[in-house]
Amino acid sequence: MTRTTTTVVLGAGHAGLAMSRCLSLRSIDHVVLERGEVANTWKTERWDSLRLLTPNWQSRLPGFAYDGTDPDGYMTMPEVIGFLERFASFAGAPVQTETTVSQLRATDDGYSITTNQGTWTAPTVVVATGACNVAALPSFSNDVPAGIDMVTAAEYRNPGQLADGGVLVVGASATGIQLADEIHRSGRPVTVAVGAHVRAPRTYRGRDIQQWMDDTGMMDERYDEVDDIVRVRRLPSLQIVGTPNRTTLDLNALTSIGARLVGRFAGINDGRAQFSGSLRNMCAMADLKLGRLLDAFDEWAIEHGIDPELEPPARAAPTVVPDSPLLGLDLRSGEIRTIVWATGFRPDYSWLDMPVLDRKGLIRHDGGVVVDSPGMYLMGMPFLRRRKSTLIDGAGADAHDLSDHLNSFIDGHVDALV
Repeated sequence: MTRTTTTVVLGAGHAGLAMSRCLSLRSIDHVVLERGEVANTWKTERWDSLRLLTPNWQSRLPGFAYDGTDPDGYMTMPEVIGFLERFASFAGAPVQTETTVSQLRATDDGYSITTNQGTWTAPTVVVATGACNVAALPSFSNDVPAGIDMVTAAEYRNPGQLADGGVLVVGASATGIQLADEIHRSGRPVTVAVGAHVRAPRTYRGRDIQQWMDDTGMMDERYDEVDDIVRVRRLPSLQIVGTPNRTTLDLNALTSIGARLVGRFAGINDGRAQFSGSLRNMCAMADLKLGRLLDAFDEWAIEHGIDPELEPPARAAPTVVPDSPLLGLDLRSGEIRTIVWATGFRPDYSWLDMPVLDRKGLIRHDGGVVVDSPGMYLMGMPFLRRRKSTLIDGAGADAHDLSDHLNSFIDGHVDALV
């Protein structure tokens, strides 16, 4: 069975739902196809203790926002799921659940989307399947000796699923430091392989880091205002965690509880893990960038006359690095029983039967407008149109812009057919 609509939206996470709401406000007929249920990734690919990294007041979608009693708190996963389900109901999103897309291809007059529930055709399509579909593992993960368990961040739920004994957490961005902290506190010795990272405090001068970035306009910085958007889109996430007591979790916090730091996991040779000697430089660079960020906040506070109202400026201690960090570790010695890969994700476009991917396997786009494929749009990717594009708070603005472009495209498409 083949059905036709004006726009097919792929994915019913916060990005796809935001686009659905904006399409409805423009009276554009559409359907949202979801492989599982609304908020499926939040339900099936997150660990038990995870909370949003953004404060509750920043959970804003078109016409809908957090209205609870704890605006400065951080939602648990069940709370995030409930929030998105309520938004889907509020928006009247036409979601078709349990619908797996097996092929998206271009046709003479638009696109054909093949699913396990039949085929859809439409002149426009919005890919909102997200950036975190498949764990991005290094090629040498295949060389890990037998007997060592491996778990990706998408598979990890809690320390109880891990074997007793040492754990190597690979990656030190937001996910890596949270998992390292939780696993070490469970009684398992943790070694953290540290690559490039962005250090940040949870609060600064009494205000949440996200409040600073929101107020200073950093989160609204546009993709066409950045000198090197390719580089910026690849930056790691901030080293922050959402906790009821607004804890700052950084590498110093990890070493203070006994976690061990090593350099970037560079490879495996004859069962021996090899770590880069760049740990000190990586940490020094993160410290330097943190100082510049806080300086920018201080300057903004002075310029806007709120400096006297805030706590005095303060700077965190430099990251403490071992005098002689390990450059190698025998993975066959039994010291490490589990490797947790917190090395990021990549999108899954295995169903995309169109020449729109770059050499990195990402969809080529200009601010969410897919290059060389008229009527095709992208949502929910890093710095798509703004620095906050991947956040719940960023989806609405991107959806507004792209639905406007889509609407203009449809008008021109109809005119061409008349």
